[in-house]
Parts: sequence; structure tokens; C-alpha cells
Amino acid sequence: MDADPGIVVIGAGQAGLSAAYHLRRLGLDHVVLDAGAAPGGAWQHRAPSLDASSLHRIFDLPGLPFTPPSSGSAASVVAAYFADYERHFGLDVRRPVRVLSVSRSSSSSGFVVGTTGAPLHARAIVNATGTWTRPYIPTYPGTFAGRQLHYAAYRGPAEFAGLRVIVVGGGNSAVHVLSELPGVAASVRWVTRRPPVFHDGEFTEDHGRAVIASVTARVTAGLPPASVVSVTGLGYTTLVRAALAKGALDRHPMFDRLVPTGAMWGTTFEPADVIIWATGFRAALTHLAPLHLREPGGGIRMTGTATTREPLVHLIGYGPSASTVGANRAGRAAALSLAAVLPPHRFAAGPGGDSHPHPNAPQAAHSRA
Repeated sequence: MDADPGIVVIGAGQAGLSAAYHLRRLGLDHVVLDAGAAPGGAWQHRAPSLDASSLHRIFDLPGLPFTPPSSGSAASVVAAYFADYERHFGLDVRRPVRVLSVSRSSSSSGFVVGTTGAPLHARAIVNATGTWTRPYIPTYPGTFAGRQLHYAAYRGPAEFAGLRVIVVGGGNSAVHVLSELPGVAASVRWVTRRPPVFHDGEFTEDHGRAVIASVTARVTAGLPPASVVSVTGLGYTTLVRAALAKGALDRHPMFDRLVPTGAMWGTTFEPADVIIWATGFRAALTHLAPLHLREPGGGIRMTGTATTREPLVHLIGYGPSASTVGANRAGRAAALSLAAVLPPHRFAAGPGGDSHPHPNAPQAAHSRA
């Protein structure tokens, strides 16, 4: 096995990089394992048609402000920012390394992290794997003979030229698709299980606290976290306004069943060539299954960012921290919590609170974008 890194951070997206920044400042020895071939987290896999200028907001990672360019795909812009961040702070991010399992060590305290490379032993785990690798498509009665794809595979409107498209889902992913397809596709029908709720004006601190409290209540009870948009509603973002201007936000209730050439609402038939499922994602946590963290309700009970069953396993970017600003805060909270319980560190804090590696600590493996 490799030398014990102290803490293994799994994932180098917003949450993972935030955690690594704070762990470094606190002098906690750690390594970040990232399954991606390059920096950028899930952002690098977003559709090229999603322009950075259309995003509601990309929150800064701690310690290095993000200055968005006037144009450019969100995928390339955010990936470049993440790459700069890793280089700027000399973060020890190793990629591509996919974590296959995390289990309790049978020979000593801590955890064994099984990977596509050599296994690692860790005193603690900070899991920041997000949801992008687990797209969710619900099951509906019937059989559809046309093309079906999840939003994760959506690359832009061009491939749907002249086709009849049904877009399923009530969140920001669906709105992105709906802002682009009108005028390209032959027809676009938007369907959701529940009527969408639009939120006008800025999200206040009180509203933010209410949202976090709602999601926190579920994970505290050991239930799977609800989607963020189910609590916040849809804000009037650039994409929402673009979809409204094109008349694309004419919502219809969910169909009853699929048929080979379309969908049925009772006896009403809607022909379709393509169904795009913008139906969200599930937390990518299968590698944690050996730890048996799930409660009978299907979720993972949390105390802050720590899992109740394994207090040295922290989940960030999960539940109440499943947003960019929430992930930043959770990264800091996890680092502070671990600093309070772990033994002496291999890093020593330098001027300004930045840390410098102990001479025997693993050296950073930098990736170039």
C-alpha cells in the first residue's frame, strides 16, 4: 500500500477542491483522488452549447476569485478555472484514479480505499463525488421505439433538427434544453410531474436558510435528499427568460404511458421522435456500500457533514450542501471537524495560514488543462 495520506478526498469538483483548500490551510495531510482525466469535475462534461454567460452564477472557490469571461462554453471556462485553482494552491490531485470501494481496515484503524491503482489506507474520508455519474431515468409504462437520452448526454440542439421532442423534468437542466430547441426541433413538448414554481427576485438569506433546513431535515432523518429545485423553485435566470421568450415553458402534466411512436395522456396521443429525460441525478455513493451507511429509509443519516454511522466519513456536495455555495461551506466544515479529532499533522501552517508540505509528505501531481 501507499503511505498513509491521513485523509483521502474523493472527487475534485467544487466540493472536493474546497475541502482540499481548507485541509491544506489547517495542515492536515491529505490526497485528492479524481476519476476525471482532466480538471473540471462534472462541469467539463456539460453540453458545449451551455454558455458561461447564461449561467445564473458560478460561486468562487475559496481563496481564488472566479472572473467569468464574456463568452465561452461553461464546460471549458469552469474547467480552466478549476485547473488554475489546483495549480495555484499546489493541491495534490491524482488522476485519473477511480475509487472502487471504501471499507473498514481489518488490521488497523481507518479505512482501505480500493482504487483503479494501488489501494490506500486513510484515517478519514471526505467524499465529494457528486451526482453526475448517476443520471436518473424513471420507469414509465409502455415502450418507446424512438431515441431516449438523459440530459447528461445532451450536447446541444443541432442533432434534434426537424425532430419531435418531449422534454421531461422541471429543473434547470430541462430549462436549458427548452431554451435551445425551439426553432430547431419540429416540435417541443415540456412535461413535469408537478407544476413548476417560479421564484421572482433574489434568494434572501431567510429563504436560503429555509431551503437548507428543509433538506437537512431529510438527511437527519436518514431519508434520501430531495432535489434542490423541488425546494427552491426556478429563478428567472437568463435561460428561463430565453425559454419564455421562445414560448417553450408551456408545461403539460406527465404522460400516462409510452407507445412506440410517442406518448399518451389517457386517449390523447402526442407523436415524438425523441424523449430527453432531464430528471435529475442520484448521489454517486456505490463505492461506500461496504460501510453500510444507509438507513432503512434509503438515505444516509448525517450529523453536520459527517455520516452518523461512520463519523470519520464526511459527505460534502450531498443533501444540504448539493450546490456550489453549499459545497464550499461543507468543505470548510468537514476540514474543521477532522482537524478537531485527528492526531498531529504532517503539514505545518505557513505565513498567512497557507500550509507547506512536510519533507516526507507526498508531492503534488499537477495536471495541465
